[in-house]
Amino acid sequence: METVSHTKTGTDHLSRPHTQRAFGKAKMLVAVYGALSAAVLITVAVLALTGHPVTSFLWGRSAGVLASAAVTYWLTVLAARGARWAYQRVRIISVVMPLAIVAVDLIPGICPAWFAVAQATCALALAATAFLVNGSILRAAFATSR
Repeated sequence: METVSHTKTGTDHLSRPHTQRAFGKAKMLVAVYGALSAAVLITVAVLALTGHPVTSFLWGRSAGVLASAAVTYWLTVLAARGARWAYQRVRIISVVMPLAIVAVDLIPGICPAWFAVAQATCALALAATAFLVNGSILRAAFATSR
């Protein structure tokens, strides 16, 4: 039995205008996810600098979400260039991260309401990305021939 590793997709599907538009929208949504994540981290920093109580959870969570946004953007760019492995990871991250963000924020007492709402807003941008990258247009660009 022969196994073939497909690390890069053919350029025929990737060069199609509707595929590039879909990747452009995905990159924009991930960039929004990153910008909102940065805004949350900046808010936490400003609160800490002005003497408000800020827990290590708020610092770690907001920095972690911002880091995930940077990695997700990088993977989206690589996927738009044809890297199948990056596309597969963007598909997974865009579904799992919004669920994880909301699930953790729903734990009673773990974070203030404003933080949960801000993080949920970030999650919405990434959830919208999940619909794009798991849609038929981009799946067709990375379809395997058997």
